[in-house]
Amino acid sequence: MRLRVYQASDCTTPAQQGQCGATFGILLLLTAPASLAGSLAKFRRASEDLPAADGSKTKATLPFIPHPCVHGVRHCCQFRSMLCPPSCYNGELMTHTVTLIPGEGIGSEICAAVKRILEAAGAQITWDEIPARSELERRGVDFLRSGVIESARKNGVALKGPMATAIASGAPSMNVGLRQALELYANLRPVKNLEGVRSRFQGVDMIIVRENTEDLYSGLEHMVVPGVVESLKIITEKASTRIARFAFEYARKHGRKRVHAIHKANIMKRSDGLFLSCSRNVSAEFPDIEYKELIVDNACMQLVLDPAQFDVLLLPNLYGDIVSDLAAGLVGGLGVVPSGNIGEHASVFEAVHGTAPDIAGKGVANPTALLMSAIMMLQHLQELELAQRIDAAMRKVYREGKTLTRDVGGSATTEQFTEAVIRAL
Repeated sequence: MRLRVYQASDCTTPAQQGQCGATFGILLLLTAPASLAGSLAKFRRASEDLPAADGSKTKATLPFIPHPCVHGVRHCCQFRSMLCPPSCYNGELMTHTVTLIPGEGIGSEICAAVKRILEAAGAQITWDEIPARSELERRGVDFLRSGVIESARKNGVALKGPMATAIASGAPSMNVGLRQALELYANLRPVKNLEGVRSRFQGVDMIIVRENTEDLYSGLEHMVVPGVVESLKIITEKASTRIARFAFEYARKHGRKRVHAIHKANIMKRSDGLFLSCSRNVSAEFPDIEYKELIVDNACMQLVLDPAQFDVLLLPNLYGDIVSDLAAGLVGGLGVVPSGNIGEHASVFEAVHGTAPDIAGKGVANPTALLMSAIMMLQHLQELELAQRIDAAMRKVYREGKTLTRDVGGSATTEQFTEAVIRAL
């Protein structure tokens, strides 16, 4: 029996804690040898004051039990005890099952590169790969009905390559459909300079938090009469409060000092007014975080004048889409920024650049954005040491500047860049 120690409070709700405790209490009785019972009793007594890996003491708010959480919480053991083998002390990696959505165009190439880097770094990931949309369509299967939703829900996390959306005609966006079906309510876009990438600004370090499920992206539009089309902007108190709380909690957890709510409430007084009202109400619960507001057009101007003034930006869906791409342009473009779509039951990490059909299959695509998104995914899975090592290796390759792809001023192929990152590990 391979044992790891988990804190029951990793499950955040009473229902989850009860389910985990009951489930794994039963599993322990069914699977543990009788000799373990005495050790477990001793361990529970000792768990009141456990020495952490760094030598400090930690008080256990709940008993520690060995189990892989049914809600996808997989923490490496951070506490020494008779139940933890020595190989676990410094963060031995857990095995994760991740849904892989290669996407289209260069998607399969950059996914293959990222998988190689993660494997070389020692990530223990089983990939549940979804076929390409073109292959599914040849079989007469709709992408969103292909099992991708069920896979992402079951695994709790997905890594996704770029997918194209037809302009002014064709099928609805698969990207938006995936976010709505999985209720991925928060789009998290860190924007920070990558040393070695030329950009107009230095010192940029901001977080874009975008509401991801409603606004004009609800897709509610129709022709009133010929020549007149109406598109409905949906803003709800529930979604606005939820995304505001996400932004403030993220700011507090990550040591951010300021949140700007971005709006157009001077014109859309009811819809954007509701978004602002919810943001203000939530901000009152976080007196340690400075709260400011900016009209969206002024915010765009301020971003290109002095991006260093921003820390966390909180936006409704449409403004968030525009501003997050604008912010990416400040540090070198969409090819060097990650993106995560976070929900209560699943999260999808993706490259948000285009499918680049003009270079698909030529072996020159840059996998950096997807690699950075995979690093975010590892952080989300609490594989923090592994994420840090891969991030450091990638940044070393960029600092050296010898093996970069042509979109960032180099001449390397996808393969050469991938090998350089693996060597840097």
